Amino acid sequence: MQQLLRLDIESRDLPPEIEAQRLRDRATELVGKVHAVILSDYAKGALSAALCEAVIRAARSAGVPVLADPKTPDFSKYSGAISVCPNLGELAQATGIPAHHTEELLAAGQRLVVEHDLKFLTVTMSEKGISVLRPASEGRSGVYHSPARAREVFDVSGAGDTVIATLTAGLAAGLQIETAVELANLAAGIVVGKVGTVPIASHELVAALTPSSSLSASEKILDLERIKLRVAEWRASGETIVFTNGCFDLLHVGHITLLEDCRRFGSKLVLGLNADASVCRLKGPTRPIVAERERARVMAALAAVDAVVLFEEDTPLELIRALRPNVLVKGGDYTVETVVGHEEVVAAGGRVEIVPTVEGFSTTNLVSKLTAQPTGNGPEEKRDPITIEESQK
Repeated sequence: MQQLLRLDIESRDLPPEIEAQRLRDRATELVGKVHAVILSDYAKGALSAALCEAVIRAARSAGVPVLADPKTPDFSKYSGAISVCPNLGELAQATGIPAHHTEELLAAGQRLVVEHDLKFLTVTMSEKGISVLRPASEGRSGVYHSPARAREVFDVSGAGDTVIATLTAGLAAGLQIETAVELANLAAGIVVGKVGTVPIASHELVAALTPSSSLSASEKILDLERIKLRVAEWRASGETIVFTNGCFDLLHVGHITLLEDCRRFGSKLVLGLNADASVCRLKGPTRPIVAERERARVMAALAAVDAVVLFEEDTPLELIRALRPNVLVKGGDYTVETVVGHEEVVAAGGRVEIVPTVEGFSTTNLVSKLTAQPTGNGPEEKRDPITIEESQK
């Protein structure tokens, strides 16, 4: 089903006084039970000047911050609030100054702060970011600007609501306005990267503030529950999750090439790593040569890898079912139908990619070279690989 048309039939007539009084009583009653108030004014008549005045007065008495999202050029109805949060167009209507005269417009906004007894004015400026306006003082401009973060934009719906909601939550939690507005700017950047009007969750902000590129190798090694949480955070932020797996015993150029190929298919790469018991069952009693903790640490140190998770089973099927990656990658002579987990990934809307291996590079070849014992000019003799393994303990 596809929505084609929305038709609103409404009246902007003021509600009967008895209903208006009931709304004022209920709103002022709730003010003392909350940490902050947002006056989201759509200019439909419900947020009358009398209602705004009553709510702001009650909030100031209770020490509760009030922020207003205006849809009217007259900001006087919000007098006494902590902040009014217009966009450039709304501020232009309130001041009579064209939106493209930015410097003059922001100066007029600073005057509104004094005129309406606000703490500051918060102006959303689209791709330019957010400006916080206070009255200019000696040696200070009174303007704090948080530039927008570069991000692919899919839909700006709800960005303004995200800004005021995050800003209000930050102030209610005791953040300084500069910190709260930076957080609000970051939240808006995440929201415009999604399609439709979508709320933002706290874990998305945490993920954005702690990108995996800044994580140490040890912080990339996760158990099943933690990798599920991190993948959920990435997915909520619009990231494309790629998954591949293997033993990766004795890292070589073939492994590096595979991982670099994997990253071409998405923005986050999760590596499923066979645990020691799994490798032993698959490769024989002399393997692995490198223990699982060391293998995980080496793989996590690679720039192409965003997370490493060990699995005990012979195949990563259960791990794939738990993570539901967007792209499942396998190297070698596989077909899509022979890759473990392909049915689950495709059924969830993902895809499977097969990349070629680098000829001449394998762990088996490396082990053969390591176990070859030269004897003068004669042919090389083989040494029991168990001897090598025991000598490394």
